[in-house]
Amino acid sequence: MKSDKPNSSAYLESLNIDKMRFGLDAIRKLLFRLGNPQKSYRTIIIAGTNGKGSTAAMTASVLRAAGYRVGLYTSPHLIDVRERIVVGGRKISLKEFNRTIADVRNHVKQNVSYFEFLTAVALVYFQKQKVDIAVLEVGLGGRLDATNICNPLVSVITNINFDHTAYLGDTLESIAREKAGIIKQNGLCLTAVKQKKVLHVLKEVCRAQRATLYVLGRDVKIKKQRDGSFHYYGLNRTLKNLTIPLQGGHQLFNAALALAAVEMGEKKGLVVGAEAIYRGLENARWEGRLEVLQKHPLVLLDGAHNPAGIDTLCRSLKKDFSFRRLIVIFGALADKDYQKMLGKLCPLASKIIVTQINAKRAVPVSELKATAREMGYPSVMTGNVRQAVERALALAGQEDLICAAGSFYLVGEIKQAFPKTSLCDNGNRQRKSAV
Repeated sequence: MKSDKPNSSAYLESLNIDKMRFGLDAIRKLLFRLGNPQKSYRTIIIAGTNGKGSTAAMTASVLRAAGYRVGLYTSPHLIDVRERIVVGGRKISLKEFNRTIADVRNHVKQNVSYFEFLTAVALVYFQKQKVDIAVLEVGLGGRLDATNICNPLVSVITNINFDHTAYLGDTLESIAREKAGIIKQNGLCLTAVKQKKVLHVLKEVCRAQRATLYVLGRDVKIKKQRDGSFHYYGLNRTLKNLTIPLQGGHQLFNAALALAAVEMGEKKGLVVGAEAIYRGLENARWEGRLEVLQKHPLVLLDGAHNPAGIDTLCRSLKKDFSFRRLIVIFGALADKDYQKMLGKLCPLASKIIVTQINAKRAVPVSELKATAREMGYPSVMTGNVRQAVERALALAGQEDLICAAGSFYLVGEIKQAFPKTSLCDNGNRQRKSAV
């Protein structure tokens, strides 16, 4: 039976999204055959364990406000793969997506992974769209990630913690060396890393590369205000009473990284005024990160998918939100430390709902239930995400908070299922204070 999908999209789907492959040889050869599109515009590359997507989104928003035509490449997507490739704040159209896939496919002479191919599609599309600058979120690690084919104005490493240990190593130092691979000869590097041993690795790599390292908290500082705004004390400017729409106190630090990255870009020729910074931050959007879907009961989505991300989520739940009871919806991938994540969430929750997410690498829901039970926390088990949402909404009172976390797959499925449930009220957020 002939597929009704365009051949280009079918080809992309034929590349196993779950298959990991590291190395720059394939992407380098493919881009060479494509005329090295990544050399036609400037880039900023952002790596890290958590926060890199939010930092990338805010960086791109500020640069757009300054009048630049900006490409943004991120991963993973929540619902539609086209979310990953954005120019001027708009995702690539289906027509252009299929056309660019076909163009890139014509130059494939050896096996490429899903991520390598999609990265090439993004870089080619950015050239077609004549972007001035592209902000690239690293997929995994840094040194051998396909995005590291570019020579960036600035290399940003948000933070470093345990995740993807099977690929990056089982010590913070080994993970740091992989992520530090985005630091270029005579380049500029910015980080929010705090651990001394990790910072030592970054300093060591910067010395070897003759790169300049700037550290959040040392070279760049912020001061939170009671009303949720913050003051920024940067490399060359001080800005007062900045605000962002992204929820959670940790996003202020991501915003500071974005502003510092822009300041460092100014050392390489970018021009960004204070007005653009205020406007760019105010207009920044990033779905699936402490995203509020409704008010009564409060429904919150967060893509935290490793213990460090869950730690940040838990701090925000305690500090930034008011609620009577917490109901947690949890689903995760098997290659994540779901035991530790559950161990951090369960003590805060009045009710745990574990569910089966639709992904090949998903933890069986029975295993999640058994894990919670072993920790002394009985849970409700549902066979799919929509059932989990319906169960949570049926259990929740008007003053309760429903929080879904553990995987971006879970977040994406809920965003698809949520408008279809009859129990939704599409309200707004309820907070202790503005963030």
